[in-house]
Order: sequence, then C-alpha cells, then structure tokens
Amino acid sequence: MVHPSARIAAIAPSKTMAVDAKAKALQAEGRSVISFGAGEPDFPTPEHIVEAAVAAARDPKNHHYTAAAGLPTLRQAIADKTACDAGLTVQPSQVVVTNGGKQAVYQAFATLINDGDEVLLPSPYWTTYPESIALAGGHAVEVFAGADQDYKVTVDQLDAARTERTRGFVFVSPSNPTGAVYSTDEIAALGQWLLANDLWVVTDEIYQSLTYDGVVARSIVDVVPELAGQTILVNGVAKSYAMTGWRIGWMVAAPELAEAAATLQSHLCSNVNNIAQVAAVAALTGPQEPVEQMRQAFARRRTLILEQLRSVPGVEVPTPDGAFYVYADVRAVLGDSWDGVRADTSLELADLLLDRAGVAAVPGEAFGPSGYLRFSYALGDEAIVEGIGRLRDFVASSS
Repeated sequence: MVHPSARIAAIAPSKTMAVDAKAKALQAEGRSVISFGAGEPDFPTPEHIVEAAVAAARDPKNHHYTAAAGLPTLRQAIADKTACDAGLTVQPSQVVVTNGGKQAVYQAFATLINDGDEVLLPSPYWTTYPESIALAGGHAVEVFAGADQDYKVTVDQLDAARTERTRGFVFVSPSNPTGAVYSTDEIAALGQWLLANDLWVVTDEIYQSLTYDGVVARSIVDVVPELAGQTILVNGVAKSYAMTGWRIGWMVAAPELAEAAATLQSHLCSNVNNIAQVAAVAALTGPQEPVEQMRQAFARRRTLILEQLRSVPGVEVPTPDGAFYVYADVRAVLGDSWDGVRADTSLELADLLLDRAGVAAVPGEAFGPSGYLRFSYALGDEAIVEGIGRLRDFVASSS
C-alpha cells in the first residue's frame, strides 16, 4: 500500500467543502436541499469584469508566461487599494498575486514560520488556517471566544496562551465563520500587545468591504501603523466582487518576505492565470456600484436570517457586523434525539439536519469547538425563510 507523506497525511479535509459536496450530491439524487454551507456570493460576477476578461482572452500577450508575482498593472492596483483601505503605503514589489486567498494564506505562513513555531489562532477560525500553519511546520494555538464575547478574543486570553515559542497571531475582521468585527479600541489593544511582544501578524481582510449598520472594518495596520513591518496582509476579489471561481488573491508583505513568497510561487505554480488577473484589475479599478448593491442585499438577508434563527428555541445568535455568515450557538439543542437517534455534537446535529430536513449548515467542529452551526446567508430570501423554517420544525420534532 502506498502512503502519502506524514505531513500531507495529517491535513484534515475542508469540512466546509465537504458539507457543500454532500448537499450537492443529495440534490443530484433529487432531494430538496437548502444549503447554508457555501462561503461564496450567489451573484454573478459584474458584467464589466467579465467583459474585461473576454477582451484579455483575445489579446495574444496574455497567452504566455508572465511574472510569477503578478501583472504589474494588478500589483499597482492592489498597492493602491491597500493604501486606501488599510491606510498602508506599499510598493507594487511588496505585492504577490496568488491563486485565490487560500494560496496567499499558505504562502504567508510558509515564508514566516519555522519548525516548532507557535501561532495564536482565535477560535472559531476559518478551517484552512490551522492546516496552513501545520504545513509550514508550525503549531496553531487555539484561543477560543464564545458567543458571550461576540466571538472576539481579548488581550488577556492571548497573553495567557503566549509562550517562548509564539511567533505570530492571526487576525481576521470581519471573521469567517462568525461575522464578528473588532472595534477600533479592541484593535488598538491587540496591536499594542503584539508590538510589546514582538509578534508577527497575518491579517486576512478578504471580507473588509462587507460590513453593516455603519460598522467599519479597520485594518490593524491602519489603527496601529507601527505594526506594518511585522504584518502580512491577505486579501482577494472573491467575496466582494463575486469572483470565487476566478481564483485571484494576494499577499502584501515586507520586501524580503514578498520576494521569498514570489520565489516559492515561481516553483509552485509560475504565474497566476493572466485572464483572471486582467479581470481583477477591472474589479479593483472599475465601477464599485455592483459591490455596494451586493452589500445591501447581504444586509437585508442578514436581518432576515437573524429574525428567523432567533425564533428557533435553543438557538442563540449574536449579531454579526460583517461577512455573510451567522454563527449560531446550538449547545442547548444538543442531547436531543430524533426517532431514537441522539445528537450530542454539532457534527451529529448537522448530519441529522441534512439527512432528515434537507438543510445544510457547517458544524462547529470545522472551525473549533463543537456546539455551533455556521449559516451562510449568501442565498435568496425565500430559501432563507424555507430553510430556517425546516430547522425550526426539525428542532421541534425532537424527543
């Protein structure tokens, strides 16, 4: 029998993708399934972006290899966006364009972490972070903040988890899976603690433009500029521009780290697809009205799904200020049975919910401790009402 390497064998499959795949498989069998699992907008990519890609595909200059770190026009557009949205002035040479945000996350840790280094990881967390840290030879130290803290960690919690091996900290605001957004004061406290302890920051800002009720998601380097030299920023066009399938992300880092990441990428995949890069330039530099229209739709859906979930007995849901997820605390539901089948974990609950009610949600085990379900509201209003209605009926039918 052939065995993969120990490091690769230790990687856990993406549970979010697994839930989405199972829901689609049931749909293919003719089952009625409403999926709250996928972390992607349900809108088409804006037309002007698509047209830019069509024109690029017809231009022979895009049919050949280009620089591994990205097209100059896109790196400049990203540098401009970083200055505008993160308050950080960087050179295009500090930008590395990647095949989606996931590759940017992987390369950030690969260029930063040495064997045995620890990285403080607020929990609940996006499922890819601990795996990317492990691939780099590091160890993710989970720091959990529950619904009672609006899923936001404190300096005291981080300080208790820090050891002499701590190398860095993962900062995500707005958060996947919780939608939590840190306030300016909270960010300032974290930033000053990171400075005092000389720790690196990997900050994922891919949901930065998706906030609600006047909340602003400020970059940690905007609030604490002194952190700029020890921060890697990760971002992409996937969420704000409905471009998940185009696979364009990026990392912004100190020149030495950006150069190292570009070297890694030159061996890993060479350049990112040129057509998609040109489309990303159109996204960043073109009309932004479609982004606002999608944000408004998400805002309406957020209100709707919160109303619906809060009518389900035993479900607690803090109000998320960003992204397009709600993270429901379902611990009060655990321990119940359905036709003699007991659900003691959120994983078991999610399986029963999908099999018995045709509702797909991602269990808390994908993001940290059990006891929670993530619901994406990147789907239509009718589907939200129908899906949560099924959840309500399912919970009520327990014995």
